[in-house]
Amino acid sequence: MSTAQTGSEVTIHYTGTLEDGTVIDTSTDKEPVTFVIGENKVFPIVENALVGMSEGEKKTLAIPPEEGFGEHREDMIVKVPETELPDGVEIGAVLRSTTPDGQTALLSVIDITDGNATLDGNHPLAGKTLNFEVELVSVA
Repeated sequence: MSTAQTGSEVTIHYTGTLEDGTVIDTSTDKEPVTFVIGENKVFPIVENALVGMSEGEKKTLAIPPEEGFGEHREDMIVKVPETELPDGVEIGAVLRSTTPDGQTALLSVIDITDGNATLDGNHPLAGKTLNFEVELVSVA
């Protein structure tokens, strides 16, 4: 039986949940995920947990915000005049914008009140601890 190491191509099944048990993503109802440990295709904490695991082994990981999608940042929330939004935009919509340095940003509309819209540039899972159960299916 093979053991996963940095540089190993691994195939895993995973289920990610929030602290309340809400499933945020899973591979169990589709194909498992294949990647090379050390190529930063998944959270580093997941890669590190896989090192030393054997095929068929399972682990449960708690990924704190700072190792997942980051802390929720108030400076990522902005108010703009509602007139700057496309027509028909409602609360819950996600808008694509370009930052001053040319990066693409996704902004969630979280409030529209008194002619102003509040937009949140945080990742929807920012500030949340993520729980992942990973199963090492194979090591190549």
